Amino acid sequence: MGTERETIWTATVLTLFPEMFPGPLGHSLAGRALAEGLWALETVDIRGFASDKHRSVDDAPFGGGAGMVMRPDVVDAAIQARRGVGPLIYLTPRGRLLTQARVRQLADGPGVTLLCGRFEGVDQRVVDAHGAEEISLGDFVLSGGEPAALMVMDAVVRLLPGVTGNQDSLTDESFEGGLLEYPHFTRPQLWSGRAVPEVLVSGHHEKVRAWRRSQAEEITRQRRPDLYDRYVEAQVGKKG
Repeated sequence: MGTERETIWTATVLTLFPEMFPGPLGHSLAGRALAEGLWALETVDIRGFASDKHRSVDDAPFGGGAGMVMRPDVVDAAIQARRGVGPLIYLTPRGRLLTQARVRQLADGPGVTLLCGRFEGVDQRVVDAHGAEEISLGDFVLSGGEPAALMVMDAVVRLLPGVTGNQDSLTDESFEGGLLEYPHFTRPQLWSGRAVPEVLVSGHHEKVRAWRRSQAEEITRQRRPDLYDRYVEAQVGKKG
């Protein structure tokens, strides 16, 4: 018998552009789950906490340089007034890389509060004052934290109970076993002169599993040697 959550998993997004949400998360599986109350989304307009008549949320950086920085007093006021459940995460290219393991931890919790930066980012003092976890989605830069917040929520929401129809399918995905996922094929069996690998239509389940494992290992070795090295170390540790 499954265990029901006592509370709905809730994402609270602190942003200058609340109208960007739920965006794509209002569609498909995530959108249906949102409508059915399997998860909840709250947006907080940071600009609403500006105290001057111009509703200023940013200022020039100390030390000079291009761009503007989001003010700590305004961001702090927004966090103090509307911080949601779960960890406070600041989405920034300088953060630790988000992993599937961390996504699963977030899915197992009550929710998350996501702080979306703009301009050159958020004054570091308010990040440190609230002990925010700094997370990056990769070695690239976005125009703001909102697209990153959408990706984080999408990664978590699909793991929540009842969102994905076949929960077993989640265990064979990339990163779940330390490897990238094996390739997939479907009908027609012969397409544009390209045939589906014979083993997949053999009906021999053990051979299929072995083929998929070898494909996952080879793809990971070629495309993500960092992951592959960790996978090999983990396999050696299991045998040791």
